[in-house]
Amino acid sequence: MQQQGNSEIPITMIQEAPPLPGNGKFHVRLVEGFYQNLRRFTSWPMLALFFGLVWVRINGDPLVLFDFESHRIFLFGAEFSWYDLPVLAGLLIAGASLLFFMAVGWGRIWCGFACPQSIWTWIFIRIEDWTEGRAALRSKSEDKSLTGVRLVRRVLKHGLWLLVSVATAITFSGYFVPIEQLLQSIFSLEASLFVFTWIISMALLTYFNAGLVREKVCLHMCPYSRFQGVMFDEDTRTVAYNPLRGEPRTHLRGKEENPGDCIDCGICVQVCPTGIDIRDGLQAACIDCGACIDACDNVMTKLGRPTGLIEFYSEKQLQAIETNTPKEAPPKQPILRPRLIAYMTILIITVWGVVYGMHNRTELLIEVARERGQLYQVVGNEVCNSYQIELESFLPDLKQLSVSVQGVDSDQQFKLKGPAKIELNKQNAIKIYQVCAVPSNLDKSTQIQFNFRNETFYTYKASTFLTP
Repeated sequence: MQQQGNSEIPITMIQEAPPLPGNGKFHVRLVEGFYQNLRRFTSWPMLALFFGLVWVRINGDPLVLFDFESHRIFLFGAEFSWYDLPVLAGLLIAGASLLFFMAVGWGRIWCGFACPQSIWTWIFIRIEDWTEGRAALRSKSEDKSLTGVRLVRRVLKHGLWLLVSVATAITFSGYFVPIEQLLQSIFSLEASLFVFTWIISMALLTYFNAGLVREKVCLHMCPYSRFQGVMFDEDTRTVAYNPLRGEPRTHLRGKEENPGDCIDCGICVQVCPTGIDIRDGLQAACIDCGACIDACDNVMTKLGRPTGLIEFYSEKQLQAIETNTPKEAPPKQPILRPRLIAYMTILIITVWGVVYGMHNRTELLIEVARERGQLYQVVGNEVCNSYQIELESFLPDLKQLSVSVQGVDSDQQFKLKGPAKIELNKQNAIKIYQVCAVPSNLDKSTQIQFNFRNETFYTYKASTFLTP
């Protein structure tokens, strides 16, 4: 039944599906096809990167590591401090802009082809299919007692699920603690209680999300499914069913005068990871994975009918279909669209900001603090101020610096009574103490600057010199 509201989009009242057998779990049927191969093409490299990058080293440093202990971020050969976190925030904004840009153009393809929740769910479904059999067999045996071979298969399935979950948790933790150090502490049982608790929590979260909860994350927990419709326009292509060609549905050819191509086999529902019927129209639970397209195309090929009964259609294309012009070519998706251009502009600006931030990242962190216990000292004919200088290098080749001092708005000759050369520790910040002295005829406080240089590097830090 359809009702027409204030908006132009028809509202379809969907009948509640009959209860599923057993514990109410539906079993996803695996299918082969173009979009399944495309999902492999995108997900396998992402899995390889996730499990592999944590082991890669460049000049002894991790390729990607958020090191809390040394307050450093290693990112593809570049080294950042926690003061450069805005650059990472810019990366997240750029990623969100790219996500919105893709959603406007091609719907929720991130959810269907690249989202970690979807990738790990498909891994767990394939493990389930390998250990307990095809979806139809699992559904039929859902109400049977769990004994004998079924019990062994069930234990094997959950064991493999837990193994993948633990591997995922350890690898994810390896992006915050060096993986070699982490594994050594785990196998020697020397890891802290916090580390063990974190890994167990992450493993259980992966196990429940991909193995037990699955589609409920997309249906009830993911905010992206709730606001995706706001980003769509009339040219956004999403998975949709062609009712003009498919209706009326029929099981046997010839039973109706003008039967549609849909034979109501239900395979499009069986292969859907969120359990929806795409023939009911666009739904928030649809992740645009294309599994129903592969399944329907396989059926149409076997029946000798053209494929595309279910396909990526835009609203304009569906309207063209509904106006009963099947012989006309559906309108093409325009490239220059206001919303698409807006998101592309935001994406370009954020990427430029990230590149600029990376180019101007913190190379040497310097903190100069005057000693608070005593503002100044008069020693003989000199006035002295004491300073604590803290330095932390984020350049691999920056190992030694010389330090000097000069007045900013004074011609007086300042001199340092402390180490003139500073050896930098690559892993931790170092602290040095300097005493700055000037002849006692300086009659007012002034600004000074500490200069740090070597053959290829120069920077400075300003401070204040106090007098009686």
